[in-house]
Amino acid sequence: MNTILEQYKDKINGTFSFFDRMIIKGHIFQLFSLSGRKFFLSSLNVLLKDFSTYAAQVTDQIVSHVEAMATDSKRPLVYLTSSKISKEQTALEILEKDPVSEGLICILSVVETCQTFQPVKQENGLLDLRFVNRKCKYYYFYYLDKNFGFMHVKLQTWFPFLIQVYINGREMMKHIFDENGISYQMYDNSFSSLSDIEKAQQLADKFDSKSLCRQLDFFAHKVNPYLDTIEGILHSGYYWCVDQCEFATDVMFKSREALEDLYPSLVGHAFYDFKCTDVFSFLGRKLNYKFQGEAVSDYRKRPEGWRIKFKMKSNSIKMYDKFNCLRIEMTINDPKEFQVYKEVHHRDGTTSKRWVPMGKSIANLYRYAEISLAANKRFLNSMTNVIPAKTIEKEINSICTKKVTATRNYSGYNVWSPETFRLFEAISDGRYLVRGFTNKDIRRVIFGKQSETVQNRGRMSRTLSKLRAHGLVRKIPHSRRYLLSDKGRRVLGALIETKRRTYPELAAE
Repeated sequence: MNTILEQYKDKINGTFSFFDRMIIKGHIFQLFSLSGRKFFLSSLNVLLKDFSTYAAQVTDQIVSHVEAMATDSKRPLVYLTSSKISKEQTALEILEKDPVSEGLICILSVVETCQTFQPVKQENGLLDLRFVNRKCKYYYFYYLDKNFGFMHVKLQTWFPFLIQVYINGREMMKHIFDENGISYQMYDNSFSSLSDIEKAQQLADKFDSKSLCRQLDFFAHKVNPYLDTIEGILHSGYYWCVDQCEFATDVMFKSREALEDLYPSLVGHAFYDFKCTDVFSFLGRKLNYKFQGEAVSDYRKRPEGWRIKFKMKSNSIKMYDKFNCLRIEMTINDPKEFQVYKEVHHRDGTTSKRWVPMGKSIANLYRYAEISLAANKRFLNSMTNVIPAKTIEKEINSICTKKVTATRNYSGYNVWSPETFRLFEAISDGRYLVRGFTNKDIRRVIFGKQSETVQNRGRMSRTLSKLRAHGLVRKIPHSRRYLLSDKGRRVLGALIETKRRTYPELAAE
């Protein structure tokens, strides 16, 4: 299988695979059940009729704590008038105006929709604590962290105090590379070069989700002063779930020019040759009648270039370019579409290990990586025999112009004319791949019954001379046979493929 990694290995430094963007949410599970909520409030001696007052006091406690954090760290606390304002852009602007080398950048507050609970009177006149949707204040804490780099923590100030942490795998690896003496260059959240790619990948493969949990717990205690009370009563804190996970494989080309030469052909190959149902193969799934959902292929032009994406329900795999990196990126939003091998507890008290639908627990991050890496590799391996578009464009232009040799001048080809295409298709026939073709072989295809006339023999000799002059064919030594040259295979293959895909619309123009 002649994949792009093998075909263009002389233009590629290597590949690096690791998590990219991750959104992790923390939930207090006991507060999501009615019995858990009642147990929690009874432990605090809070009656349902007094819950709203008590909840407001807790919220005020959190607000005071956050204001004190901003004052103590001498960092800005900014209120955003709309939830549509970009928090990340606001934080980056603050960082640029008032830079810090490490620690808190700023705290942003904004009112957004949340899910909280409040006392609701039932038909029998009794109060019950039910979940409702309403608006409340959220805080966004933006950090330049030693381990995570640029990140943020989002805290809901009302019960049940949902917390969300955004981290980036590439930012995490920068710290690890610095500790292990690996030099690197970055471009827009991708490593454009690594001094030791093999060692870098080995360090990435040692990623530990348990260590990540401890760091997430640290941030949770830092921003939520009420967490100690929750842990004291329920004997557990936040349960961390992976809400969204991106895992990217970067193919690092030696230069931007090398990737630019190849990338248009990769996009064209993926757009024309892959179907939307191919996403099942990429994601390791079988397509059958039981599938309920959408499989979509999406082709979009971004300011940076073209991006192609294949989506199965809410999970997707996409390809795009970043400077000298070709990026294949898997995004998992719904892990239940995949399976994990784990211990299952049965109703009779016994346990067994089996493959079950994968949940969002952060303990499954290793499986997220396994699934995503396998999908990215399948996508890359499907890119076979790709011809560089820009190189081919130059070679096609060269055969369209006059060719001057030591003995005579040869005119250029009108590559879209029917006569020229008939000739190109004839000499590209697969039966001539090994043994080549003779003047007589092509003459019979082009002239049919008139092939043996003296005039047509001479015309074919001149045609072969012109093909040789433009470097499209070469003569087999000590014989009367000809073979397509490497240039001929590239140019004629690209022209014939273009005609089959877009002709007559494009070719006629």
